[in-house]
Amino acid sequence: MKTQETITPDTSETIPSEMKAWEIIKPGSINSDSSPLRFTTKPVPTPQRGEVLVKVITCGVCHTDLHVTEGDLPVHKEHLTPGHEIVGRVVKFGPETSRFNLGDRIGIPWLRWTCGVCEYCRSGRENLCPNSLYTGWDHDGGYAEYVTVPEGFAYRIPERFNSATAAPLLCAGIIGYRAFERANVPAGGRLGLYGFGGSAHLTAQVAMKQGIEVHVLTRGKDARKFALQLGAASARGAYDLPPVKLDSAINYTPVGDIVPKALEALKPGGTLAMAGIHSTDIPQLSYPAHIFHEKNLTSVESNTRRDGEEFLTLADRLNIHPEITEYPLAKADEALRYLSHGDIKGACVLRVSQG
Repeated sequence: MKTQETITPDTSETIPSEMKAWEIIKPGSINSDSSPLRFTTKPVPTPQRGEVLVKVITCGVCHTDLHVTEGDLPVHKEHLTPGHEIVGRVVKFGPETSRFNLGDRIGIPWLRWTCGVCEYCRSGRENLCPNSLYTGWDHDGGYAEYVTVPEGFAYRIPERFNSATAAPLLCAGIIGYRAFERANVPAGGRLGLYGFGGSAHLTAQVAMKQGIEVHVLTRGKDARKFALQLGAASARGAYDLPPVKLDSAINYTPVGDIVPKALEALKPGGTLAMAGIHSTDIPQLSYPAHIFHEKNLTSVESNTRRDGEEFLTLADRLNIHPEITEYPLAKADEALRYLSHGDIKGACVLRVSQG
């Protein structure tokens, strides 16, 4: 990799012309003999109008990265670099930028851009924008040394969080928060969490610190132990019923078969929110067993920027502690394989540079 090229007029930091990055060669199983990913050299991107160039410090490893890598989600860009839980420092400005200063530490999330003019954007529901674009799906993401972002879609990182623990907040945390809001958990109520990875372990903390009783249902034995250590009232298998009826539940797994069991576990009037971007098919439901008594089944699609700002403020106030396992950038494929096994403690984070 070239180590020195030009010094931009925006900063005294030398920005190389090339960088190390991962790219998806051909979507497929991360556990196959022929990896869908390749660690390679790419040109450092140039920030366009309204964008800033960011030197990546850390990047969280999200389950959506696995869906993109394995082909559960359709290909939006050839030779894509995954990653959308990015923390880094601003090192260069594109034209017509004014929000950040050089050296500012910012966060880059999943939602990269919305049109601002459709009926959804104009009504405060930009997460439903049909023209929306996403980091690590439509545009190269953070499994790389540098990345660009439209400045209006980045976040300032609360000082409380270091760059490693901040990374999972930018998708696992924000999406978990939107799912929590969609689940309509009553004050002092009982919440079930199906699956207990990066997003669920943050939602559990948010809920418990607000006086909500949390019950975890997940396949991983280590994940169940971790849930109890965090303070969950119970932790059982993914297809088990909780020890009590639930006011609300969130399904973080990509498994539709769990839905009937989760609906069965709800009290009358309860809500089940599907938090994932991908799920296998939901089997046939029984009206009296699963839907009657005014039970609600809803889904979550991305998030609004307001969701992100609200969650980061709440996480700062409540002192939320993401549990992380660090990997170097060169071992991103190992982190994804670990994630695929579904029995992780918290979240995985790639360490790209110091900061």
